[in-house]
Parts: sequence; C-alpha cells; structure tokens
Amino acid sequence: MRRLLLALALCIPAAWAAGQAADAAPDVLVRSITDEVSGILKQDKDIQAGDPKKIAALVETKILPHFQLARMTQLAVGRNWRLATPEQQKQLTTEFMTLLVRTYSAALTAYRDQAVNVKPLRAAAAATDVTVHAEVRQSGQQPVSIDYDLEKTAEGWKVYDVKVGGVSLVTTYRETFANEVRDHGVDGLIQSLSSKNRQSDGKFKASKT
Repeated sequence: MRRLLLALALCIPAAWAAGQAADAAPDVLVRSITDEVSGILKQDKDIQAGDPKKIAALVETKILPHFQLARMTQLAVGRNWRLATPEQQKQLTTEFMTLLVRTYSAALTAYRDQAVNVKPLRAAAAATDVTVHAEVRQSGQQPVSIDYDLEKTAEGWKVYDVKVGGVSLVTTYRETFANEVRDHGVDGLIQSLSSKNRQSDGKFKASKT
C-alpha cells in the first residue's frame, strides 16, 4: 500500500494550478508536474526528515484536491454504497479522505529519489475518461508500472483510481470495507474508519511533541 501511494504522490501536483489543470492534456500535465513534485521532495529537508505537520499540509493542500474523492470512496465501498444514506455517504467520504491523508503522509517519508517516466497518452481528443501509463524507476530495483485513471471535470482532470503493478488503490480497501459492512453495517464502517483515523491522528500529534 505504501509503495502504491508513494508512486501516485510523485505524479500529483505540488503546483497544479486551476487553469493548467483545465487546459493541459492528461499525460502532458502529469509529466510536467512530476519534476515539480520530485524536486520539492528532494529539496525539502523537513519533509525528508519526516516533519508530520509539513507532510500532512502538502497532502491536504496539494494532492487530495485533485482527487475525485466522492467517486473514489464509492468505488472503495462498492455495492454497499447504495445502502448508505446521503449523510452516511458524506461521512464515509470525509473519513476516507482522512485515511488517505494519514497513509499518504507515511508514504511520502519513504521517498528515495524515484524517477517517473510518463508515457504518451493514446486516447481520442474528445475523451473524458482516460488512463495515463507510467513507470517508477529506482536504482537497483525493477521498474514498477502505474496506471492513472482520470476523469475530465469542470475543474479539470482529476484522479479517481491508480493501479501500481496492477493493484488498484480503491479496490485494495474494498474487501475490508465489505467485511465491515457485512458484520456491523454502514455505521459500523464509519465508526471503524473514524476510530482508526483518531488513532493515527494521535500518533501524528505525538510525533510532533
């Protein structure tokens, strides 16, 4: 999971301006921001040292805004999504976002000069749902393939899933979420996520003291 999230983090913008996101082709956009993000991770000594506050701020302000969080949550919850009320769906999305912040924060501390090769996109000009293919390379290791699923929205291209080595981010959570709903219902899943997020938040705050 950590490798999966780290790979995605390398290709999500540290400076993804609204106009740029709306106008650029998906592969051009991903390629242009890869160097930007990698550069920040290489140069920021606080992030390299694992500063939890700075890492979380990077994730919350520069990465997650470019996700289709509601769609990602729906895909992760799967068929049980329709069992949730609108209020429960809102709570699930909020807790899933918090989970991603905590997991991404841990993943970014593992960055070690990985290089990302983004491949040219082969898709129709009018396409609104595309997959951008890339590889993560690190010295001494086999390349890792990445598939980014993006959807064009009114705010520009947004990521709703990523597959690293064929493993999907959203489906990674699906079985665990399904088991929780089966055993304890939708409210049980919300409570479980909330509890885990609070535990992670406690560790996050403790690490700053």
